[in-house]
Amino acid sequence: MSAQSDNFENKYIDWLFRGQALGLNGSTAGAGSGPANLYVSLKLAADTDSAQGAEVSGGGYARVAVASSLANWAGTQGAGSTSVSSGTSGTTSNNNTLQFPGGSAVSAAWGQVVGFGIHDSLTGGVELFYAPLAAPKTINQGDPAPSFAAGALTVQVDN
Repeated sequence: MSAQSDNFENKYIDWLFRGQALGLNGSTAGAGSGPANLYVSLKLAADTDSAQGAEVSGGGYARVAVASSLANWAGTQGAGSTSVSSGTSGTTSNNNTLQFPGGSAVSAAWGQVVGFGIHDSLTGGVELFYAPLAAPKTINQGDPAPSFAAGALTVQVDN
């Protein structure tokens, strides 16, 4: 089994999540930046490598758009960092609170949320990453819309 170098993990995270050029071969130029936005979803069933779990729908639910930028996603050197990745963790996290729509009271029950996904589009598209929540959370009608506090949503590309 192969693994990625820390250098490649840094470049990949900065390209996909943080809006930076890929910059291979020691160059700051490269294949351009990744997608302008990534979209965070909530899952009612666990994902696997070969199948996506059911996503929340209805009741005012929508994926949260997060612009790919140094300001919105942390560098691999640690949560909250806004400079180009230089760490060895292979991990990024949200630098700001990610608030799902619905405000102080969702309009219908969303069910028991067990995980999250990160996608390349607002609807449909490709799910790029997924992970379970530390603890499932049931969201009933009238509950406040859920959110991820800054640093709470982490993605690791290191194997």
